[in-house]
Amino acid sequence: MSDEVAALLLALATENAELRQQLAAAQDMLMETAIDAGHLHARIEAVQGERDAWRAEAERLGARPRAAG
Repeated sequence: MSDEVAALLLALATENAELRQQLAAAQDMLMETAIDAGHLHARIEAVQGERDAWRAEAERLGARPRAAG
């Protein structure tokens, strides 16, 4: 094997290792983003549930007959 081929193989192996590191970092970031999105989704559902409860209570209170004053 010539020195040029050996140098090319070393360069390709180095680039491959760097790309694998970048891919691993991107996958970690993607997982963190997915987890954050899941937490946000759960929080949005909780807030919507609270909103619906407040609306139901407001409608219930609004349907009461009011005392003459």
